[in-house]
Amino acid sequence: MELTQEQLNQFNEDGFLIIKNFADSKLCDEILEKAKEHLVKKQAPIETEQEYMSLDEDKITVRRLRQVYDREEIFKKWMTNKEIRPILKQILKDTPVLTLAHHNSIMTKLPHESTRTYWHQDRRYWSFENDDLVSVWLSLGDEFLENGLLEFIPGTHKMKFDKSSFDEVDNFIDENEENQKIIEKRTHQNLAKGDIVLFHCKTLHHANKNSTDNAKISFVYTVRAQSNKPLKNTRSDFKEIVLD
Repeated sequence: MELTQEQLNQFNEDGFLIIKNFADSKLCDEILEKAKEHLVKKQAPIETEQEYMSLDEDKITVRRLRQVYDREEIFKKWMTNKEIRPILKQILKDTPVLTLAHHNSIMTKLPHESTRTYWHQDRRYWSFENDDLVSVWLSLGDEFLENGLLEFIPGTHKMKFDKSSFDEVDNFIDENEENQKIIEKRTHQNLAKGDIVLFHCKTLHHANKNSTDNAKISFVYTVRAQSNKPLKNTRSDFKEIVLD
């Protein structure tokens, strides 16, 4: 499968693109079943709401299952899906390489326990020669504002921001007057099982906490162009898979 020119233009202009009904329903169900097994066990490595938000609490609420590529064959099967490779090659204009240092994850918004994900750019997670990385977000069920759907601000992947626009952990500051003008342009579209979102690592996005009674579980991984090398002796200088 390849993107139409209209879809490619939309990604380049907005910094994200939604493709409906991309992944097979059975595949999504198998991923979800295995993800729930790991979540129940709180199987390491994980990231918790408590550590992420610096909350001083005894309980552990899983925010993401990390390093999922090597956990289950069904996870690996999705991350090396051949149908999406031509799309990623179109966007990157190069052979895509699966980077496993971060965003090699099952993402959760657990009911009533999850916290808000503040506006941010994913560039903060990586150290490569340039910031042209693309994430692939797979919805494993219905996603909407009340359970923590991602919202995006179109075009922010092409904008240059002053450091004062971000706080000490690189969250885009809501209270900043100039930021508020940008946040007003936020947009969203509900997702269903099998939908994917492709988004540039500089596109501003956020998600509310899950205020429903059911968990929202999603899958995200990130690719770089083969020519965009990781910087030596950084976290990004890690195991990778070439998707040729």
